[in-house]
Amino acid sequence: MKADYVIVGAGSAGCVLANRLTEDPRTRVVLIEAGGRDTHPLIHIPAGFMKLLDHPSLTWGFHAEPDPGTAGRAILYPRGRVLGGSSSINGLIYVRGQPEDYDHWAQLGNRGWGFEEVLVYFKKSENWEGEENAWRAKGGPLFTSRMTEIPPLCRAAVEAGKEIGLPYREDVNSLPHGGVGYCQQTRGGRRRASAARSYLKPAMRRPNHEVVVKALVTRILFDGPRAVGVEYRRGGRVERAEADGEVILAAGAVGSPHLLQLSGVGAPDHLQKIGIPLHHALPGVGQNLQDHYIARISYTVNGLKTINEKARGLPLVGEILRYLLTGKGILTYSASLVAASVKVLPESATPDVQCSFAPGSFKDGQIGELDDFPGLTGGVWQMRPQSRGTVLAKSPDPEAAPAINPRYLSAETDRRAMAEGLKLLRRFFAAPALARHVGTEILPGPGISSDEELVDYARRKGSTVYHASCTCRMGSDSLAVVDEELKVRGLDRLRVVDASIMPAVTSTNTNAPTIMIAEKGAEMIRRAARAPSPRAEAA
Repeated sequence: MKADYVIVGAGSAGCVLANRLTEDPRTRVVLIEAGGRDTHPLIHIPAGFMKLLDHPSLTWGFHAEPDPGTAGRAILYPRGRVLGGSSSINGLIYVRGQPEDYDHWAQLGNRGWGFEEVLVYFKKSENWEGEENAWRAKGGPLFTSRMTEIPPLCRAAVEAGKEIGLPYREDVNSLPHGGVGYCQQTRGGRRRASAARSYLKPAMRRPNHEVVVKALVTRILFDGPRAVGVEYRRGGRVERAEADGEVILAAGAVGSPHLLQLSGVGAPDHLQKIGIPLHHALPGVGQNLQDHYIARISYTVNGLKTINEKARGLPLVGEILRYLLTGKGILTYSASLVAASVKVLPESATPDVQCSFAPGSFKDGQIGELDDFPGLTGGVWQMRPQSRGTVLAKSPDPEAAPAINPRYLSAETDRRAMAEGLKLLRRFFAAPALARHVGTEILPGPGISSDEELVDYARRKGSTVYHASCTCRMGSDSLAVVDEELKVRGLDRLRVVDASIMPAVTSTNTNAPTIMIAEKGAEMIRRAARAPSPRAEAA
């Protein structure tokens, strides 16, 4: 099998790349995905994400390594293994992050990645249901929408935010950033707008595009320093896809560094230790893992119905009918409905924690099984964590999961932000708008109050917000993996285009930034293909 471009991974980035590169009918693209097609009905129902995070065939089944930051727990670490990748199983939140996130990338020496420059690609990607303005656009592949409805408890959460002094933001993706507002979704109509639906489905009708599913890429093929293709396993057979142009890794912040290491690209000591011959020394591969770590507070609710009751028995039947007939109700809900960006540390120049609210509550504070009583949840994470972790291959076996260790709460600043963030959530619940509706604090419980107790609670009950990033970091120093054109340093015809290239994790959810990265990356690749070769210029 031959193509101009071989793309590994049909997640948020891979789907974008496949679409944009095949817009040129002369360009042949092969897209290889380890999972299957996105036919499972729960993928397309927004609230279905609650049942997908540990799905045995739609995810990789990863767990993070036990670590002091999680009180020795090996927490679930969901990554999508299906067309659309994690955009097919995530909580549907559409938020771009603060402008300072991208200006920081540029200040680190990554030219072209400042906010004004990446805003073009955010706008290029989206089909916003509201009015166009300086920040929002219509006509792109990705449907972005407001919530279908706002339940009373979420209206109360916004009012509580205003009561404690936060400005209200009508559009959380417009400037200025910060304050409290309602979440937006990657949803078109009543269905999830995954990258597969938005980008890949239109591209699959093109004759110059081929999708290979249920195929595990085992290594990158090299001719000296030049990537020439990949080897993959499918149906018990070993096959190859050769690239006349480039090999593009879009396997995500876990998959891309893992595949590089399996191919002999990484830290020499690590590769020697696990028995992989070194092809190219690049010590930053798999380093610098960043992720957001969330801890939740939950309360009982008096006098108002919550998801907890609506998601069971006859009320659930009514919600299903409502969804089918009107496209509204709890089946359209995302992971959170209200978000607040707030500064809690005195040294921070901009908001440093993100609070989220959902009109329901979960047993043991973990998304999945709902409580048996009416409940309300608030969660908080530090926007720019200082803790750094790793993604490291454990063996030469491509079927073996890598060791994933974000080392949550290992930085003192992260612990301070978590304690202050949990105290901020309690201020929300104590504000009159919410206080009139809530009863007992279930988690962590009123007996936990000191900073040390709050951090200990976060270690015991916290979890990932699914924002793995930065493991193939863009930059120019000795631990950078790709340059500002997303080319792997020291190798030819090999790029990484996904969340792993972030120099620092964005302050909020990472799906929208990942799609932006792929839009910008696709333009870079097309521009490079049009440029005359040095040999031709010399002639």
